[in-house]
Amino acid sequence: MPEHPHAPITLDFNEPSLPREACKRRANRHIWRRNKRGNPMGYLRTGILMAAMTALFLGIGALLGGMGGALFALIVALATNAFSWWNSDRMVLRMHNARPASGPEGAALTQMVHDMADAAGMPRPAVYILDNDQPNAFATGRNPANAAVAATTGLLRHLSREEIAAVMAHELAHIRNHDTTIMTVTATFAGAISMLANFAMFFGGNRNNGMGLIGTLALMILAPLAAGLVQMAISRSREYEADRIGAEICGNPLWLASALEKISGLAARIDNDAAERNPATAHMFIINPLHAHAHDKLFSTHPNPANRIRALREMAGERAQRGPWA
Repeated sequence: MPEHPHAPITLDFNEPSLPREACKRRANRHIWRRNKRGNPMGYLRTGILMAAMTALFLGIGALLGGMGGALFALIVALATNAFSWWNSDRMVLRMHNARPASGPEGAALTQMVHDMADAAGMPRPAVYILDNDQPNAFATGRNPANAAVAATTGLLRHLSREEIAAVMAHELAHIRNHDTTIMTVTATFAGAISMLANFAMFFGGNRNNGMGLIGTLALMILAPLAAGLVQMAISRSREYEADRIGAEICGNPLWLASALEKISGLAARIDNDAAERNPATAHMFIINPLHAHAHDKLFSTHPNPANRIRALREMAGERAQRGPWA
């Protein structure tokens, strides 16, 4: 591992044991026919959480002033988030000073991502690089046809090519699973709930709501908190599913387990200034760039890396009993 923070990055995927070759062999065995349905329990959990957020929104609207106020807040939140969703890739990439992948390392990274996307039967995303020594990566975009993946220079410098392939496969899984859209929808409701809470003082004087001053103040504090908890729970759920699908894309869950172990250790010691300036984008990264918590806490946007690593190793053990990966 180079000691200098700006040491040249070298990625050579023209050696034996290519990550993309593993993907091609798996694609030839029609692995993706089995995975197109995804994990029903993962989607069920996400659906339940989104239903809970919807119910919370409607309940608050009814308490404050009937459905008229709730509908107004929802329209405003939808308009705001529709703009953010349509321009999400450009906005996020600009926030983190991403540059299109270029040069030898950029060409190798792009080739890897495009080969895995081809094997997974999905559109090729744009590939970007972030000049940041913290190893990390994220995916963005409003749909699979308009998506981008980004990796930091720290990721390319500190990880092996198999680990890099696994990380980028995880990001491809987010795109394939429409997770960026799911998180935009949850952000819409979270924003609408926060907006309703801000209106609480105006509606608090309405005798028909029966909340009084204390109830109104409690609503202002607890409603956004509850919405944030649900939003974070959905984010954690989607990370587990992206780990599972990402392991299928790259061809070996142990590659991703090794990458998560390495990234979580380095991310805890290396700052990501762009993420610190834009903490609302922290949930997009494969590992919390603001430094991960020790457990799957309520206020964490990411699962505990140890739990994710354990799940991937269990997945590898199950696959080993059924036959080789490649």
